[in-house]
Amino acid sequence: MRSQFFAGSAALALMFAMSVPARAQEASVDPGADEAAPVATRAASGARVFTPADFERFAPRNALDMLNRVPGFTLRGEDGQRGLGQASANVVIDGERIASKSDGVFAQLQRIPTDRVVRIEIVDGASLGIPGLSGQVANVITRAGDISGRFEYHASARPEYGEPTFLGAEVSLTGSNDRFEWTVAAGNGTGTGGAGGGEAFLYDGDGVLLEQRYPESLYKGNFPRVSGTAKYTTGGGTLINANASYDREYSDFTEEEYRDLVTGIDRLRLFHNRYRAWSYELGGDIDFALAGGRLKLIGLERYTRGRSTNDSTLDFDDGSPDTGNRFVTRAETGERIGRAEYRWDMLGGGWQIDAEAAFNRYSRKAQLFDLDAGGDYVDVPFPGASGGVTEDRYETILTHNRSLAGNLTLQIGAGLEHSTLSQSGPQGLTRSFLRPKGSVNLAWKVNDRLDLSLEIARRVGQLSFGDFLASVSLQQGQQNAGNVELVPQQSWEAQVEAARDLGRWGSTNLRLYARLIEDYIELIPVEGGLETRGNIDRATLYGLRWNTTLNLDPLGFAGAKLDILAQAEESSLDDPLTGLPRAFSSIEDRELDVTLRHDIPGSDWAWTAGFQYNHTLPYYRLGEFGREYEGPTYTFASIENKDVFGMTAKLTVFNLTDGRARSERLIYGGYRDRTGLLLREVRNQAVGPIFMFELSGDF
Repeated sequence: MRSQFFAGSAALALMFAMSVPARAQEASVDPGADEAAPVATRAASGARVFTPADFERFAPRNALDMLNRVPGFTLRGEDGQRGLGQASANVVIDGERIASKSDGVFAQLQRIPTDRVVRIEIVDGASLGIPGLSGQVANVITRAGDISGRFEYHASARPEYGEPTFLGAEVSLTGSNDRFEWTVAAGNGTGTGGAGGGEAFLYDGDGVLLEQRYPESLYKGNFPRVSGTAKYTTGGGTLINANASYDREYSDFTEEEYRDLVTGIDRLRLFHNRYRAWSYELGGDIDFALAGGRLKLIGLERYTRGRSTNDSTLDFDDGSPDTGNRFVTRAETGERIGRAEYRWDMLGGGWQIDAEAAFNRYSRKAQLFDLDAGGDYVDVPFPGASGGVTEDRYETILTHNRSLAGNLTLQIGAGLEHSTLSQSGPQGLTRSFLRPKGSVNLAWKVNDRLDLSLEIARRVGQLSFGDFLASVSLQQGQQNAGNVELVPQQSWEAQVEAARDLGRWGSTNLRLYARLIEDYIELIPVEGGLETRGNIDRATLYGLRWNTTLNLDPLGFAGAKLDILAQAEESSLDDPLTGLPRAFSSIEDRELDVTLRHDIPGSDWAWTAGFQYNHTLPYYRLGEFGREYEGPTYTFASIENKDVFGMTAKLTVFNLTDGRARSERLIYGGYRDRTGLLLREVRNQAVGPIFMFELSGDF
């Protein structure tokens, strides 16, 4: 049934993408120039081009607002890979990729005022000559401008569960001339969450009720940040970039759960996680002419220090002494990168050779405590929880980019990665690996309305260094052993993307992808009946992602548009415990987002309504099986005024139809393939409506 759904979705999306334009070109309704939906013009290169005038009806405040209104385009940020590597975000600014890791594309686009945007070009990534880019990519072209500022304010309230937040804001200043461009920003991000109401039940393996539970949870976080960027162009054409940022994090998660036992003493279970951290990033690059080409030298340093305290206690109704545990970690993470890129033209095409050295480090001290009868926390042994990991990685890739025909572009890159992983401690190992990597990208402009692209790539994945060390989850009562033999997963990946311009009707984009993964990281059994994050031989994933914007002006609904995003995935691996095929653990394999927006003609008002649906697959541990998800359908509506004393104000209500937080846990007496069911826990909690207010403006 799941395969039939997947195949049917792919066929339907493909038929729609290829057939609608023929009918769309016959429409002749004119919604009026002032309210017209964004319609791309075509540059000589074949790029879809949007100017600020195309977005006037949305009254955008910055480049990010504009990109979010480009028909059929979904902005994708960096993939979090080790080092800088090849480009992964599907947006560049003035033809250059962003070389910062903490100050990503979303933040930088948000700080480019609308009046500094000349145009947005939607092109196939392979045509830009930037290694790693494929499929539809946005190139944001900017101009110099006077000093200007922008601000955003965010507040939210969750009347039923959760505390209101009033301190979400960012203020930025930017300025530029023909030689020098700079931006400084300061702000505070906020986070809030919560669930409660409903009931939770705990049963034994035979289905007999043991406890009735009443959980309530609350999360709140503040993330203050300051950052700055500068760009200077010398008279000789040398480009110099510099960036710096400093962040702090203050987050707390609390869960209170009263447990009403059928037999035994009722009790209150309290769990609290407190996390505090600070981090910085310093980076820069210089790009200059050399020997008939151009050389770019990039340097970056990142560092994070954080402390986490987890407390789990039971408070008994009969006055018995509390019992519980505490798990404390202090961790430091650092990354130092040096990268050189040399590019030149030769033999009818463009060439680039990259060399990168990245040095990653992670160290952690961890302690586990028991709460004794006197109310004191007593240190207990927890082997393998403290230690450090370093990785020294060197990479070189040669990339060639050329036009095979007027409408056909090829990009091919190949190289090697050498890495050395070392772990400190009594069981520490030092291992070295040499791995091939690279990609082939082919971009075909079939006609003025249809672009096709193909990518085949060999990639090396990212490790979480915390998996090398033992850890415990006091909230869930779970424990992982450390694994000093972990290696990054590798994969062969392929994707085909079709982008169809529907003219006045909008745009549609269909992407089909597949991954054959080696050394996939999953929970595996280890001695003593424990489990750890380890490598398994192979796994597969394939899917489709369909993104469409339909302008409804030709139907007479002036100022309205419909955005549709659908994604479906199928995955497979051999369960490390049973050896039987199953899907990946805990992934969202189905997604459908539909949003209707109406900018009311002749006014500053707009409203939005829509829904989000997600289907989450079960999770698998060696002694536990279950499913945790929210929703699965969330609905929302908003109203917006684009001129409130020169500012834009927006009020959004999320979860209008009682999407909920649900979970089911099946806990076994040992490994789930050879022991009986011990406990079954079921939860169904309300999330409640969420109200969000946004105010943005310029100065």
